[in-house]
Amino acid sequence: MKHVSIWLVMLALLGTHMAGMGAFLTVPVLATRISAETGLPASLAGVHTALVYAGALVSGPFTQGFLARFGGIRVCQVGLCVIAAGLGLAVIGTPWALLVSALLAGVGHGPITPAGSHLLYARTPPHRRSLIFGLKQTGVPAGAMLVAGLAPLAALAFGWRGGVLAMAVFSLVLALALQPLRAVLDADRSPQAPSAPLADAARSMALLRSQPQIRALAITSCGFGVAQFCFGSFFVVWQVQVLGLGLAQAGLHLALAQGAGVIGRILWALCADRFGARPVLLGLGAVIILAALALAAAGPGWPVWLVIAVGLLMGASAVAWNGVLLAEIARVAPAGQVGGATAAMGVVFGATMVVMPSLFTLLVGWTGSYVPGFVMCAMTALIGLLSLVAGPGRGAAPPLPRR
Repeated sequence: MKHVSIWLVMLALLGTHMAGMGAFLTVPVLATRISAETGLPASLAGVHTALVYAGALVSGPFTQGFLARFGGIRVCQVGLCVIAAGLGLAVIGTPWALLVSALLAGVGHGPITPAGSHLLYARTPPHRRSLIFGLKQTGVPAGAMLVAGLAPLAALAFGWRGGVLAMAVFSLVLALALQPLRAVLDADRSPQAPSAPLADAARSMALLRSQPQIRALAITSCGFGVAQFCFGSFFVVWQVQVLGLGLAQAGLHLALAQGAGVIGRILWALCADRFGARPVLLGLGAVIILAALALAAAGPGWPVWLVIAVGLLMGASAVAWNGVLLAEIARVAPAGQVGGATAAMGVVFGATMVVMPSLFTLLVGWTGSYVPGFVMCAMTALIGLLSLVAGPGRGAAPPLPRR
């Protein structure tokens, strides 16, 4: 295999992101079933998300060095195997096993997004960058759809452990499927390069200080990401506990919302390539705020169709901004530092996700209501929107020439 099409690379990375989402959503989607056996509150789904991101903070800063020595495909393969091992630990079912499971799955997930950006950037024409990155990132909501649809069904047939193991096996299958691409796509690696992991991590993190555009975009990613991951972590549990819906139906509604995210990532990427990233991200921020406030206002009296509609709106916005923003991070990154810039953004993002989903869980416990948590999502999205408005160069690329 002497040449690999950019579309094949994108398809492989899409599958990688699909499998990677198992690290985040498998346990939260099955939280009510796990709670029934273990006695742990289902609202601890937010703590699980925070622990996954805590694990990602361990591995993320070192990604640029890993990419230089081993290549993007190998980094993705190892990450997927570590995710599978983390999910496998969860089936033990004890609180400590669930804690270590989340941390280990997060360690596996930390390098995946930077590795994908590294593999794509040099192979993507600038006038199609947002589209290609957006298509690659559709693996995130597509993976969420897979988890939301498959895990509850497997749990109904084989118990919640069956749902967890199904996602672990999927990660291992994807890791194996990437192997034929390694010889070509990892040809730029330097196995004999000096190993200085701490120095590599420090150089990546220094980009947040030296590159104001990267810093502004990182803040935006955090503001929008709180809504994205709190929605993914709590939408099913909220429907079951507040609206009284069944687990399978609630999981289907999340799957539909993630499907809207898939469509949104492609549509907004096309718009960003045509009109520039900034107006697209500003519009998405406004919609995220409105959708989060709508969820805060929802209650048992709402008809199911309206709950689905708000979920679709949240999916098309809070789940759909990532490809546009990652393409913009790649555009403004210094030469040869796309993976490092993406990883630096991911560390800030991950640190935020350690705190905010846990805060959502605490708000539910303190107030007995999900309303303050959804209001919090709207407020953080507003902060992300304001970062775009105030950022240097207004934080966006000009429209690229059409070719």
